[in-house]
Amino acid sequence: MTQYLLIAVVTALITAALSWTVWRVAIRYKLHPAIRERDVHTRPTPRLGGIAMFLGVVAAFAISSTNPFFSIFWIDPWPILSILAATLLIVLVGIADDLWDLDWMIKLGAQFVAAGIIAWFGHIQIYALPIGGVTVGSSWMSIVLTVFSIVIVMNAVNFIDGLDGLVAGVCLIANGIFFVYAYILTRDVGASTYFNLSSFIAVVLVGACAGFLPFNWHRAKMFMGDSGALMLGLLMATSAVSITGNLPPAALDPEQLGRSQLLGAFIPILLPIAVVILPLLDFGSAVFRRMRAGKSPFSPDRKHLHHRMLDMGHSDRDAVLIFYAWTAIIGITFLLMYIATREDWFGQYWIGVAFGVVGVAACLVVTFLPARRSRSTTAPDEIAEETP
Repeated sequence: MTQYLLIAVVTALITAALSWTVWRVAIRYKLHPAIRERDVHTRPTPRLGGIAMFLGVVAAFAISSTNPFFSIFWIDPWPILSILAATLLIVLVGIADDLWDLDWMIKLGAQFVAAGIIAWFGHIQIYALPIGGVTVGSSWMSIVLTVFSIVIVMNAVNFIDGLDGLVAGVCLIANGIFFVYAYILTRDVGASTYFNLSSFIAVVLVGACAGFLPFNWHRAKMFMGDSGALMLGLLMATSAVSITGNLPPAALDPEQLGRSQLLGAFIPILLPIAVVILPLLDFGSAVFRRMRAGKSPFSPDRKHLHHRMLDMGHSDRDAVLIFYAWTAIIGITFLLMYIATREDWFGQYWIGVAFGVVGVAACLVVTFLPARRSRSTTAPDEIAEETP
């Protein structure tokens, strides 16, 4: 655990230093696009934070290659090299889009190529689903399932990138919860070491988000842009696939665990979804809304969940904090279900259920309370990030 914490701290410090450097360069050379009609922010702001985050991630991987504790996932370097190559592609395309607004087809094509690199060359695929020992039928089906899963998560994360500090904070919380889950799950399946690629990616993302967040907090000095948001989605999906899709099915077979631990067999699927449930809901509703209107599913609009919260009367900062709360409550709920079930706590998964009921109720109250406010008393929109 200490080695993971050190990696998170080092990644955060490197990302923070690089974020300051990128911000200064972007300001000096005016590397920021003009404000578009769909943007919520009111002054030109650099969208190149993804560069600093990417370099912070690369630095973390470089450090891990010299650390004997992480040597286990460097035995075969192809998965790591494939992840870094795919991430570089996404960051480059994201930078181009942040500066010049690329066509959505180009961005989507790049996403499929990046996901394909990870699945094909990195051999990071969903080989099995931990539901009663279900395995994926063929190698091609495994690749297709993996690629689509990664692309969906990438776009889901990118779609909520619309308020200062929103994506950085949500991903920090989500990856923190997922790291704890992956660490405990690795122990429970009887692994000889707790060090694995999935946990490493999660803790590196925690560090990268923590290092960038001070520059992205309201009022933001810099946005992470598509380069940062797509990178986070790519790596989060890769982290989930690398542990959930490669677990031995028998280790999580309900018949092996017994009925009292049935829920534990579903958590490997439920928790990775839970930590990104808000981005997935926003993504799904946006695609449905736009296609129903006869538009491209990637055509921009101002009807995302965070926009609706602003319209309800929440301030920029309050809306972000509420998103944080929802992410934490949902993620911790499923994490508690898993821990209590596996550790045979009194009440087992009902501990998590009780926590979730109370937490969701509290989140609903703070989410809908501003709806009573008069429209005339609602503060004008504050500076926030652009939304795809």
